[in-house]
Amino acid sequence: MPIRETNADGDPDAMALHALAWLVSDGARADRLLAVTGLDAAALRARAGEPATLAAVLGFLEAHEPDLVACAAALDVEPLALIRARRVLEER
Repeated sequence: MPIRETNADGDPDAMALHALAWLVSDGARADRLLAVTGLDAAALRARAGEPATLAAVLGFLEAHEPDLVACAAALDVEPLALIRARRVLEER
């Protein structure tokens, strides 16, 4: 179910968690995320609520524009909203 931003920046935690769910719904993308971050599935699950992990997930998407655009479309937000969310999460 798509989410919509309710203000200029939305809720960065919720947006990042939705992005993570979208990302891991595709096995190849999930495998690439784990390979790039060095995390295993258990560590990712354990850290999924941490701002640094959520920022890393959004940074992973941001590094591959086709995934960023596809994720934003699936979440019904602008790609820039995901980038802003990453920045907010990195500041925590």
